[in-house]
Amino acid sequence: MHRLVTTAAVALIAALLAAVAVAAGGDDGGDYRVRAIFDSASNAAPGSEVRIAGAPVGVVDELDVTDDDRAALVLAIDDAGFTPFHADARCTIRPQSLIGERYVECEPGSASAPELAEIEDGEGEGQHLLALEQTSSPVDLDLINDIMRLPYRERLTILLDELGAGFAGRGEDLNELIHRANPALRETDRVLAILARQNRVLSQLAVDSDQALAPLARETDRVVGFIRNATATGQATAERSAEIEAGIAALPGFLRELEPLMADLGDFAAEGAPVARDLRAAAPGLSRMIEALGPFSAAATPSLVSLGEATVTGRPALIETRPLIQDLGDFASEARPLSSNLDKLTASFDRTGGIERFADYLFFQTLAINGFDGIGHYLRAALTVNLCALYATVPATGCSANFTSGGASAAAADLAPRLAPTPAAAVDAESVAGGAAAPDGGGPAPDAELTPEGEANVERIREGAAGGSPALDDVADPLLDYLLGAGP
Repeated sequence: MHRLVTTAAVALIAALLAAVAVAAGGDDGGDYRVRAIFDSASNAAPGSEVRIAGAPVGVVDELDVTDDDRAALVLAIDDAGFTPFHADARCTIRPQSLIGERYVECEPGSASAPELAEIEDGEGEGQHLLALEQTSSPVDLDLINDIMRLPYRERLTILLDELGAGFAGRGEDLNELIHRANPALRETDRVLAILARQNRVLSQLAVDSDQALAPLARETDRVVGFIRNATATGQATAERSAEIEAGIAALPGFLRELEPLMADLGDFAAEGAPVARDLRAAAPGLSRMIEALGPFSAAATPSLVSLGEATVTGRPALIETRPLIQDLGDFASEARPLSSNLDKLTASFDRTGGIERFADYLFFQTLAINGFDGIGHYLRAALTVNLCALYATVPATGCSANFTSGGASAAAADLAPRLAPTPAAAVDAESVAGGAAAPDGGGPAPDAELTPEGEANVERIREGAAGGSPALDDVADPLLDYLLGAGP
């Protein structure tokens, strides 16, 4: 009898401990309903929260009673991240506060297990069935406390005495009842069975643990400090539980946004692999360069120190040049229009081929004076005698030097008849000497206006052109000396 009382007390205490356990976590999603069968609804009501790992993922949509007088809770899971539930899923009704509020805590199961079966017809059609063996209901703390009050204590004693007589010879049924009433005992049996299969591993674990705990035993002060810091951390965490819960609730969304970034980082890592290999190949050279930088930096230190000293010495000079710099700034401001015009001029000079023409001038000028004879260098020149080469005190028609389209066209029109071939009979001595113009304008009109000084100049040029160069009198081959140059 005493053994039965002890067994029942252990069962009640285990049920109390099972009422304070916690399970797994949540997201946001669709219309997924689970029909969970419980022994008792335990004051759960429509609208009560459904949580996974403490995060709300849905609500209790409705309550019903099955044909075998069980409580059926329809759980509406609004967070698609925790659907579907699997065959090893579990749900427990837990107290939310001391005033009797309840919530349903669930574990959706492992991804490797099959999904919960869907009810095809009858009550709960279209919902997913969570069997009675996978649910549990809490035992309220006030009920446990009532056992110790009179007259319930005497009544419990009588009840246990009678139960002892009733369960005499039915030990297996009592054992099954206790395990069924408290899921914690059932899970404990499973844990003990696993440990029994791993006895050798546990034996080795004990040996390894002894070796691992020996350093901890030597560092007891540090371990105590760690526990104290962990306590302070736990208190700070408890004070900010609401913020932490909100952060955990926002974590799935962050992970969804992080997924494409991680994919991009994966692509970047794949593309950066050749660069990493090249860097690895170049690492010895980089190492040598870094090692060589040490002596270089040591040798550069005196120079930097000297540079610092020079800046101290040069600072007064820089301060004294401030007025000069100010004047230069004023000059630059005033010279800005000139600079702009000079820029336009040089750009136009370059665009119209001025640089090439200037180079041509230098080239041809050099070629013109590179000849020399017994006297020295001479200028190769060709004398062109025409009406425009004569000295005149008044403008001559056709000899305008203005760069205008009107003047050029007029000059061209005026020169056209002059350049036309003239019959030999029409040319006389008077026209050669500068006679009067013909009435139709075909003759050289400017000759009629020549002064006596102009006629004397023309005659002098003609006489000089008829004779040879006095400098070539003593040269054996004047033509070769002219072309190639000759020394004295």
